[in-house]
Amino acid sequence: MNIKKTLNVAFSAALLLLTLASCGGGVPAGAPDSSSGSAPLSESVTVTLGVVGAIYEDLWKPAQEALKAENINLEFVQFSDYVTPNNALANGDIDLNAFQHRIYLQSEIESYGYEIQTIGNTFIIPLNLYSQKVSSVEELKDGDVVAIPDDLTNGGRALKVLEAAGLIKLSDAAGFNPTLEDIESYNVGITIEELKANVIPSALPDVAAAVVNGNYALDFGLKTDEAIYKDSVLDVEEYWNLIAARTADLSDPAKVETYQKVVEAFQSEATEKVFNEDYGGYFIKVGWDQDLLAR
Repeated sequence: MNIKKTLNVAFSAALLLLTLASCGGGVPAGAPDSSSGSAPLSESVTVTLGVVGAIYEDLWKPAQEALKAENINLEFVQFSDYVTPNNALANGDIDLNAFQHRIYLQSEIESYGYEIQTIGNTFIIPLNLYSQKVSSVEELKDGDVVAIPDDLTNGGRALKVLEAAGLIKLSDAAGFNPTLEDIESYNVGITIEELKANVIPSALPDVAAAVVNGNYALDFGLKTDEAIYKDSVLDVEEYWNLIAARTADLSDPAKVETYQKVVEAFQSEATEKVFNEDYGGYFIKVGWDQDLLAR
């Protein structure tokens, strides 16, 4: 499977980082002609979408092309950090953004009082367990060092991965974002070492195994089929990435109709094909059956 782009990211709050582009041409083969099945908009509309990373050019390309048939011109607005996109959205500088997961959005809302909300789910990036010393989880033994990200969000997810792999047992009261203090028992006497997420891949030769963020795994050429355990903790909605809009805009029926088409254009077979064929399963669709704009 060919992975055609690498990610150079530093998401302490969990995710991606690169550049951006727009596109041209007609609707490509495999892309939906109409995202919602309803009539195209009577007048051409431009929707600005804030992103952090050139990878979104690939992930959103099928939707961007399909939306042309809906009289919607989807324009990317590139940001170089993870604070500005929500500020820009709240201030009306952009129409939508798509760069974050629910935990991060909620923390931004709590910190800054933004009146923005999720209108559609996009994907989750798995945290798989990799090793250059053993070929299966069963080979890990007492005393082995297992590295996990040291930031709260990814660290909590990583502990859930280790629990799902049968290495540890977390307290039932730990919630969706556990810490080392929430480890109730060890099924294998491993030592868990917390490292910066971006250095973990380069530390693989020095540890028995490590939970690696999907974006950094991509960056270091690690393939999902090389993982000794694949992340199965994919149903926790707080870890899902999303498309966000201003709450005030959702009282405008015309904007709701337009945004619905944008969401549905992204949630297509053509997008899922990019996930699987171009990025080797590092992006997994989640929550596409949830019609959040209908709530």
